[in-house]
Amino acid sequence: MIVYDLCCEAGHRFEGWFGSSADFARQSDRDLVACPECGSVLVEKAPMAPAVPRKGNSLPAPAPASAPAARSDGAAGQPVARGPVPPQVAEALSQLARAQAKALEGSRWVGEAFADRSRAMHYGEQEAQPIHGRATAEEARGLLEEGIAVAPLPFPVAAPDEMN
Repeated sequence: MIVYDLCCEAGHRFEGWFGSSADFARQSDRDLVACPECGSVLVEKAPMAPAVPRKGNSLPAPAPASAPAARSDGAAGQPVARGPVPPQVAEALSQLARAQAKALEGSRWVGEAFADRSRAMHYGEQEAQPIHGRATAEEARGLLEEGIAVAPLPFPVAAPDEMN
């Protein structure tokens, strides 16, 4: 997993977890990466400071006392967490990953044909079965508007041919 600090067009900062940098690019190109605060899909990687450990014989530098960064709309910027993930968050993510893995156990990967296969099953043109795949945000909205129950997965799923 790779963690990126992300920023939307409104200046909201948040974290995103991806399988790889290519995975981030694919999801971003398909408008699947959205700001959790305002829903904007105009999201970019925010500048990040690398986590470089200090030498064993040096003392940590004192934290500078600075005000939060100002945004163009005059509001204070959101702080971005850097450092270890709190144990409660790590456990919640672990439980979420286990739940997703369990949900996908009997599901079949259909790739880019997800929207078409979902419609075919919904309208009785194909036998219903659990599937997962890729859909653009527009395709997903269309499915929901037609009353077809779909939901995004919390963690990216690699196609079988893309796995190591």
